[in-house]
Amino acid sequence: MFFFRLLSYLPLPVLYLFSDLLYLVARYGVGYRKKVIDDNLRFAFPEKTADERKKIRNAFYRNFTDSFAETIKCLTISESEFRRRFQVINQNGLDAPVKNGKSALMMAGHIFNWEMGVIGTNLHSEVPVETVYLKVNNPFFNELMKKIRTRFGGYVTEKNEFKRRMLTLGRDPRIVLLGSDQRPPRSENRYQRQFLNRPAVFFEGAEFLSKKMDLPVLYGKMLKVKRGYYRYEFIPLAQPPYDGQAAHSVTDRFCEMLESNIREQPDLYLWSHKRWKI
Repeated sequence: MFFFRLLSYLPLPVLYLFSDLLYLVARYGVGYRKKVIDDNLRFAFPEKTADERKKIRNAFYRNFTDSFAETIKCLTISESEFRRRFQVINQNGLDAPVKNGKSALMMAGHIFNWEMGVIGTNLHSEVPVETVYLKVNNPFFNELMKKIRTRFGGYVTEKNEFKRRMLTLGRDPRIVLLGSDQRPPRSENRYQRQFLNRPAVFFEGAEFLSKKMDLPVLYGKMLKVKRGYYRYEFIPLAQPPYDGQAAHSVTDRFCEMLESNIREQPDLYLWSHKRWKI
């Protein structure tokens, strides 16, 4: 932990030098998951030329390695620098239900830099924020990520633990952050639908909670302004009452909003993930 904390004290422009080196290795050296990335892009953007998809892949490598530098920096970044680099839009729209005594769900995808999205929500919110996460197998890195994600407050809950305490959302109002585009294992209840022109499976935790407890749902839209600078906007996704709404309506709307977000800046999505493995 000490090494990463020491590294994080370096200015972000210096950390980007390490990112530049990793970028060269990922792109020209090992060709990190090149086949997976190319296959994902080919299905997602059949209307684009091979050269256009190659540009997206190469820009993805840049964002992928930059995310390491930015996330490490977040271990010790000052509040003033973070606010300068990370703009949050409509935080009040996410906070307001909690101030009025009702929990709110925020759904987001793996669009860079999603870790800064967690930290930014914690920093700007005036109400309790809980982030649900999948436990990392390595205990050291699991603890490191917990420290980073709670840099400016909030708390994190492992997914299985959250299942045991999610019904407390009624008596303890809070914002719950959900990374909703992860691929669930076969042991979970899964919903299958088209996503970027291919069948994909989704968790439906937000679908269940929102309709079971009449909770509002917002989408976290991430855009990159320039290197090291982001804009994160909370957009209404679904509102109670849910009576009469079709099954999977919340998940379907999330997928639509995520696809739109991805198409706006396609190089920001995590294309190296085997997202479409059924």
